[in-house]
Amino acid sequence: MFLRNRDKTALLYKGKEITYDALLKQVVFYSKLFPQSTQRVLIFSENRPEWIFCFYSAWKNASTVVPVDCFSTVDEVAYIIKDCTPEVFFCSRERETILRQVAESLDYTPLILVFEDISAEPGTSDDCSSADLKNPVMDDTALIIYTSGTTGSPKGVMLSYENVFANVEAVSIGTPILTSIERVLMLLPLHHIFPLIGTMVAPLSAGATVALCPSLKPEDIVNTLHDNRVTIIIGVPRLFKMICKGVIDRINRKRVARLLFILAEKANSRTLSRRLFKTVHKKFGGELKYLVCGGAALDPDTCRNFTTLGFEILEGYGMTEAAPMIAFTRPGQVTIGSAGTAMSCTDIEIRENEIVASGKNIMQGYYNRPEETAETLKDGWLYTGDLGHLDEKGRLFITGRKKEIIVLASGKNINPVLIEQKLEQLTDCINEVGVFVKDDILQAVIQPHFVKVRENGISDLEDHFRWKIIDVYNQAVSPSKRILKFTLINEELPKTRLSKLRRFQLPDLVGNREARKKEAEQPDFEEYLIIKGFIEKQTTREIYPDDHLEIDIAMDSLDQVSLLAFLHSTFGVELSEEKFKNHQTVRLLAEFVREKKEKISVELVNWHEILKEQVDLALPKTWVTASFFKNLSRIFFTFYFKFKGKGQENLPDTPCIIAPNHQSFYDAMFVASLLKNKFLSKTYFYAKQKHVKNKLLRFLADRNNIIVVDINSGLKESIQKLAEVLKTGRNIIIFPEGTRSKDGNLGDFKKLFAILSKELQVPVVPVTINGAYKALPTGSMIPKPFCPISVTFQPPVFPGEHTYESLTAQVFQKVEKELY
Repeated sequence: MFLRNRDKTALLYKGKEITYDALLKQVVFYSKLFPQSTQRVLIFSENRPEWIFCFYSAWKNASTVVPVDCFSTVDEVAYIIKDCTPEVFFCSRERETILRQVAESLDYTPLILVFEDISAEPGTSDDCSSADLKNPVMDDTALIIYTSGTTGSPKGVMLSYENVFANVEAVSIGTPILTSIERVLMLLPLHHIFPLIGTMVAPLSAGATVALCPSLKPEDIVNTLHDNRVTIIIGVPRLFKMICKGVIDRINRKRVARLLFILAEKANSRTLSRRLFKTVHKKFGGELKYLVCGGAALDPDTCRNFTTLGFEILEGYGMTEAAPMIAFTRPGQVTIGSAGTAMSCTDIEIRENEIVASGKNIMQGYYNRPEETAETLKDGWLYTGDLGHLDEKGRLFITGRKKEIIVLASGKNINPVLIEQKLEQLTDCINEVGVFVKDDILQAVIQPHFVKVRENGISDLEDHFRWKIIDVYNQAVSPSKRILKFTLINEELPKTRLSKLRRFQLPDLVGNREARKKEAEQPDFEEYLIIKGFIEKQTTREIYPDDHLEIDIAMDSLDQVSLLAFLHSTFGVELSEEKFKNHQTVRLLAEFVREKKEKISVELVNWHEILKEQVDLALPKTWVTASFFKNLSRIFFTFYFKFKGKGQENLPDTPCIIAPNHQSFYDAMFVASLLKNKFLSKTYFYAKQKHVKNKLLRFLADRNNIIVVDINSGLKESIQKLAEVLKTGRNIIIFPEGTRSKDGNLGDFKKLFAILSKELQVPVVPVTINGAYKALPTGSMIPKPFCPISVTFQPPVFPGEHTYESLTAQVFQKVEKELY
């Protein structure tokens, strides 16, 4: 019996209760809106009570239900309708236009019923009893569910009532997870078999209460959990990973919470964890029993973290073709990394590493696809296309997707999921990553986690991902598994509604990016044209409206400060750096400026005025130990390396900027060790705030001529601090490359030193360091002894009539000329 009358609440939605009695009356009323002879009924709507009414009304009339993703396009809806020809369409007003557009192209006239046009409150319609739904003919087709199409066009999966009931029975009778006392959160879209059975058919069959969440907004989810005292959440890995990450991030911010988490992890006691993290449980309503996860494999770390927090997360495995379960984890039997054991009515075997299953839950076949059905169903066994293994206790472990295994021209088989997991483990700056092959080259497409990028003070995204992530990964794996090309994007990777990656779309996503940007319609409002022109002049590249300032245009921190200053002088818009980071495409930035502008008066960035502004700067003190350590380090360098310096006579008596190339961690000390004590005492270095976090390093910085700057959230003020040092008659050392060389070659020079030199009229001393990279290349911990290292101070370059660009170029040439 899929639905029978009970003296209790069936549905909760936006503060309203719908009893089982009222639900059944609505089902009867809806069943009278279309002929009982109807073979197939299509539902095209977002989740809402009416979705449930019309679904059961179709079953009451023995019609097959065809649920469709409410975000489908006209072409996608037309494909499904023309494939299975449903006679009746139910939809919401918001989706009506698409259905009517499709209907015009059909060779038959369907009945279109719009929820907003159906006016009947529970119990008000005539001749609508609340009798239980009759048992269906179990072999009849109950559903045609169109697969999400992770590898191509979707197929209609035909599921019988027996297929559906096998799943319902497994979790309500065989293993009583969904019982009449539970309150289940309905969050995922019902056109997918997993939420359809898990959050509607099974709980309502068991007499449970279902709480419909009005949207996927975090506040709506939290409110629905709290207001309805939800006991079971049914979701997909992405949802649980997002929730878990938010909780763990908050725990990591507090030392006591971190210690409690470590304690709970060691104790491995659910009772203790629930007490230690009582406030976390209260945020989820305080009554959660189970987190049920399906749709894709759950990250083991997410499962482990939820377990440590005192939640029981039950992971299952299945697919649409199994309505949907094949295996699931029983309460009290959680094994991290496993999807549990087979349903009692299902047999699982591993054939050539592929998971195959048979039982009452296995589909009837694909609608109108006899050949595909024959490929997937063989002698009653469903060939899932997933790879996995069973342990001695019959627990299933999923290792990959057969169709996703990449076969290189060399014959090597590559599992892209494992590579993606390893890349994500290297950094918290990856939001999403997809690995694919094109032209026999293994590639990755990465969407950065921009919040983490900013928290880590990363200014050059391309450089960071290339050397700190991709290169580190490549050095740890065999040549066949190395990522030879990667692409950063500012958009989500293509996925199904249940967050499965559509890997087959990745090559086109990467290949068509430039074409899509160029084809995008160019805004013609004045603010956009002015901003576009400024950026093009600043970066000497063609700009498109949806270019991301960091990913596509590669604007560094200095470029961004220039742009902020330009927006202020031209439009009167005082844009904080934090607000600026929320408008990171040219189009979004221009639209924001158009809305907030106070004027339009095109002016160039006036660095002279910016550097003239007063800043509060207490210069670090110089300890007498500085000269002692300098002399000691010079002695050490002389004996450990073949260390020498020349050209110190070129250092002027007036304030200057010392500009060395950057080859190793020791470069600042190499330069400082060659300076006379008097010159060193009035020479300052700068360090990024992220490198001077603890009290000891801050203490040493304050007493050794080191100015700490925050280039992530206060770059303008940081530049002004450096200017203040020079204005007080002192010197400063700036590495123009901004970061250490990754291969020993000279990198591009940033023009910060040239701006300071030009505006304050102080000379620049080019300094060339040779041999340091060979002694201590990137990634090495211990320098190689006896390597020849030289530091050459060249004659100063005076700003004179130079532009920022020409001064930068001349200093670069002088440093490069002495390299060998």
